[in-house]
Amino acid sequence: MQISLPDYHVHTSFSGDSDASVRDVLNRAISLSLPEICITDHMDFDYPDQPDFFLFDVQEYFSSLTALKEEYADHISVRIGVELGLQPHLSEKLHTFVKAYPFDFVIGSSHIIDNADPYYPIFWEGKKPETIVRHYFEAVLENIHAFSDFDIYGHLDYIVRYCPAKDFIYRCEDYMEIIEECLRTLIAKGKGIEVNTAGFFHGDYPNPHKKILCRYRELGGEILTVGSDSHTPEHIAWLFPKVREMLLECGFSYITVFENHKAFFQPL
Repeated sequence: MQISLPDYHVHTSFSGDSDASVRDVLNRAISLSLPEICITDHMDFDYPDQPDFFLFDVQEYFSSLTALKEEYADHISVRIGVELGLQPHLSEKLHTFVKAYPFDFVIGSSHIIDNADPYYPIFWEGKKPETIVRHYFEAVLENIHAFSDFDIYGHLDYIVRYCPAKDFIYRCEDYMEIIEECLRTLIAKGKGIEVNTAGFFHGDYPNPHKKILCRYRELGGEILTVGSDSHTPEHIAWLFPKVREMLLECGFSYITVFENHKAFFQPL
């Protein structure tokens, strides 16, 4: 199967939650005829209870990826990125970190709220899902205001992937006021969002929901990347053809790639 869209959210063994070798990831991407890929391993400072779990050796990261970028240059374009776990109190530290290294691309993501990760079921115990989801979007907005050294915001409604309540139905319309404020603020700051296909593992929509993507376009949003959020090679470019059709339905005619934080638009 050939896929023309570049994958701009990919994890390897540099991330604490992946065992995938970079070489295996690149070989898989080439087998799918991807034109470009961006490695975006996790860098989450102050991760609760496991402060070193999502940290990697940055010098080794650049050394390894730069060598592979050169080795694979005739087969695929490789960009070096990072996924930053945002928390407002980390803004100065993250600013210093981003400015210290020549990343092509930075994803800003909200993984932690109230010093806990909603990935774990214990996070939800004794809480109303609707209240937590709204609080999450409020935390996203706080991060957007506090920090600007990212290129796109990752998986905007990430939290809904992990709600354990079987009777909870996520209706993004119920939170659209705060979501729109997030989108308007991102657009005003010249930042974009991603469509993250890992959401399909947890439901029938990506992150964010199609309705959010459509609203982003209606508000004038133009900067948009597509990422699988893969942690294994077989999930590279997961359901990208489906997402391409979805984006066309939302009114998008192109997606974005990055080099040295500069956005380039490519037609869908």
